[in-house]
Amino acid sequence: MASAQPVRLPLWWLALTVTLTLGLAGCADWVYKQDIQQGNVLEEEDLNQLELDMTKRQVQALLGSPSVQSQFHNDRWDYVNTYARRGEDFVSRTLTLVFANNRLVSIDGSYLEQDSETAELLRQLQSAAEQVNDEEMATP
Repeated sequence: MASAQPVRLPLWWLALTVTLTLGLAGCADWVYKQDIQQGNVLEEEDLNQLELDMTKRQVQALLGSPSVQSQFHNDRWDYVNTYARRGEDFVSRTLTLVFANNRLVSIDGSYLEQDSETAELLRQLQSAAEQVNDEEMATP
C-alpha cells in the first residue's frame, strides 16, 4: 500500500492567491448592495385622506398598525420608516399621531418636512389642530 503524499503548492501560487484575495477585498464598492426599506411605508394617497377627529379605528384602517405604540402612552401612535439607497446613510421619517377620547387631535413628524402635496396637507392639519388647542385653552 502506497501512502498518499501531501500536495505541495509552489510558493508563487500562495503569493498569487494572497494578492488576489487582498486585491478583491479592496473592490468592495463593486459588490451589489440593495436598497433597504424598513418600517411603515405610508402612501401619499392614504396620507391625503388623514383628517383630524378621525377615530383610532379609522386611522388604523387607513394607515395600518403603527410601528410604535407605547403601553404608557395609549393615545400616541408613531409610524416610523427608514430607507437607505445602496450603500448610503439611512433616512428616517416619522409620523406621530396623538388622540384624545379616541379622536385624532394632533399630527406631527418628519413626514411633514417633505416637499409634496401630502406634506402640505399634513402641515395644514397640524396648524388646524394647534388653533383648536389654542382656542380650548382660551375658553374659561
